[in-house]
Amino acid sequence: MWSDNAPRRRTYVWQRPDWPQWRFDALALAAPLAEVHRAQGHLAGRMAGVGLAQRDQATLRALTQEVVTTSAIEGESLDLDAVRSSIARRLGVDIGALAPSDRHVDGVVDMVLDATQRFAAPLTAERLFGWHAALFPTGYSGRLRIRTGAWRDDAAGPMQVVSGPVGREKVHYEAPPATALDTETAAFLQWFDAPPAGDPIVHAGLAHLWLVTLHPFDDGNGRISRAVGDMALARAEGSAQRFYSLSAQIQRERKRYYEQLEATQRGPLDVTPWLAWFLGCLLRAVQSADGLVADVLAKAQFWQRWADVPMNARQLLVLNRVLDGMEGKLSNARWAAVAKCSSDTALRDINGLLARGVLVQLEGGGRNTAYALVT
Repeated sequence: MWSDNAPRRRTYVWQRPDWPQWRFDALALAAPLAEVHRAQGHLAGRMAGVGLAQRDQATLRALTQEVVTTSAIEGESLDLDAVRSSIARRLGVDIGALAPSDRHVDGVVDMVLDATQRFAAPLTAERLFGWHAALFPTGYSGRLRIRTGAWRDDAAGPMQVVSGPVGREKVHYEAPPATALDTETAAFLQWFDAPPAGDPIVHAGLAHLWLVTLHPFDDGNGRISRAVGDMALARAEGSAQRFYSLSAQIQRERKRYYEQLEATQRGPLDVTPWLAWFLGCLLRAVQSADGLVADVLAKAQFWQRWADVPMNARQLLVLNRVLDGMEGKLSNARWAAVAKCSSDTALRDINGLLARGVLVQLEGGGRNTAYALVT
């Protein structure tokens, strides 16, 4: 850690003499915290009124969102079907045809599920190392070789968060030196597993901030920090079932998320503004789950209506994709792309469902012919 007498100007929060004694105005956070608790209670009440199968489907959708968007925040695009299939395999949820396994997808899924399904287990350095190794199964981040399953060593220089073209980079943040990580992470892990001194939701917001500020790995720090935050939220709720995705909301507010992180990591130990933003983002994530619940119930009703209609694996796959919110209209070309079949096969599948009344042809024709579900 930089000493007070060092010539370098104190720039980052971890260089302050009172680090890491986080402070916040509990009175200023009381109202937004109460709103979050009310929204969580409302969502829990809605989910209590549906069947176990519907709750499993809602959890599957929320976790799929979480895995896809926590990667998207970092600029990594994961295949939705591969993510959904990977989670369904691990949770034992029946979704019909499964996409082939993908080790990069499986690694993110393993981390998110370990954090949320085993939320009560202690968070240790070894557990974080396992998550990191799962995220980078080849030992590479892109074409760059990185240290996996271990803290960074800063062999290539200080860990910095930068943007901009080569030669004109802007440094947004510089993390504590690698030599301090054993001590810094030990303090964080001890605090994380201790009973929260205040509201456990505030504990989750601080956990996310603290770990991403340490930036202890060569890569993957954002995803791991969000997983730790989700683990703290699961502890706060006392449930492994997830009905909303905080990462999905962070992705929607990505610019503000990074602005808040940079301002906090360059600011004092009073993190009231960060926690106020975190609680607002969490509230919006929970509130958006009302739409997810409605979609899950509509999907259940659809399959209940057509339970006696025989369908092949391609038909089940495409209809599930439509019910899960596939963008754009359902056409012959879209069917062939999703089912990975020829246009002739797609047309046979579609005509079979038209004949049974499961699908209806929309107005128009020719190459623009589109179809909709009969719900």
